[in-house]
Amino acid sequence: MGVRALSFGSVAEAYERYRPGYPTELLELVVAYAGAPIRTALEIGAGTGKATRLFVQGGIAVTATEPDAAMLAELRKHLPNVTTVQAAFEDLPLDSAYDLVYSAAALHWTNPDGRWDRMAALVRPGGVFASFGVPIQLAAPDLTEAVRAARAPFLDDDGVPSPDGTPADHPMQWPGTELQQSEWFTDVRQTVIPRRITMPAADYIGQLSTVSAYVLLKPADRDEVFRRILHVLPETVELNAEVQAHLAHRR
Repeated sequence: MGVRALSFGSVAEAYERYRPGYPTELLELVVAYAGAPIRTALEIGAGTGKATRLFVQGGIAVTATEPDAAMLAELRKHLPNVTTVQAAFEDLPLDSAYDLVYSAAALHWTNPDGRWDRMAALVRPGGVFASFGVPIQLAAPDLTEAVRAARAPFLDDDGVPSPDGTPADHPMQWPGTELQQSEWFTDVRQTVIPRRITMPAADYIGQLSTVSAYVLLKPADRDEVFRRILHVLPETVELNAEVQAHLAHRR
């Protein structure tokens, strides 16, 4: 787990305030895909509990795991009754298996070595693995280009590259690509839940302040980048906040 993976604790409160949550359609998608009741779930990299609360609302007993103490403290503040474990995925004991194991915008921080063998040990046979995230993207192409130009002197790209190098135009994206190759998982499905969100430009900057590429900038550079970005944006912006999900059954 690299520096970027552990960079979020310093912005835990901003992460909770500005990152969008997950829609009920995602819970419905996972439950329908499972084809059987989901009673227990393990969450990998729970952060401040954005996805945790969705599955708890579905009546599922969630064990939320997160390596960063500050992020976990924020989760506990909002979900005091949820079972939590401060641990990285690689350090979780393999003595329990769950109906569902899922990761929300965190799987790419896990170690690829033995990832799916370890995951298979945590999902009961017939159970479900799910990975999903919400890329933070401006809906208007001209604003996307304006922001790219504004940040360019300090930051060429603010995204996280595909962990296995899958091109952006490939019909199956990561981690579906790895799941398809795993002996442990089958019926791999890739789904997008469309969603648009409108918010003040200042809140969009708040979201960017939780993105690892910006978190790792020098404070003075980060402040200047945000000043430049805010300068090229209207007062209100529309985001493409679609949920990108991958699902697979444990053999």
